[in-house]
Amino acid sequence: MSTDQIVRVIGMTERLIAALEADITALEAGKPQQMKSIDLEVQKLAALYAREAAGITGPIAKAAPADLRSKLAATTAKFRDVLTRQARMLTRVRNASEGMIHAVAEEVDRRRTQIRPYGRTPTAAPKSAGAMIYNATA
Repeated sequence: MSTDQIVRVIGMTERLIAALEADITALEAGKPQQMKSIDLEVQKLAALYAREAAGITGPIAKAAPADLRSKLAATTAKFRDVLTRQARMLTRVRNASEGMIHAVAEEVDRRRTQIRPYGRTPTAAPKSAGAMIYNATA
């Protein structure tokens, strides 16, 4: 029974690795809409993986054959590596997106507050709330 569970976890891990690598490729190509991790099936797989992996305790892993244990360890290490790379890529994309939004908002604000020389005396353009909202936590 425990051997079957380990084999299932290894298979799920390999499928998740493939999805994360596809995410990285999509992000590098500038096509986040092609990310696999946003698919419902991959999200279900991730939830199932979390449950199954939590069920593999130390005694269960120690009872498995050595080759299966080493494959589980190697697959898990690769999964962590790919997950870290995907997280870094997502952070870069998020930072770039937020930077563009900040730049656009600053340009809109700059244009709204320019002095308008029309009329009797130059005045600053009235400030309005505007339609653009951005996250100012950074």
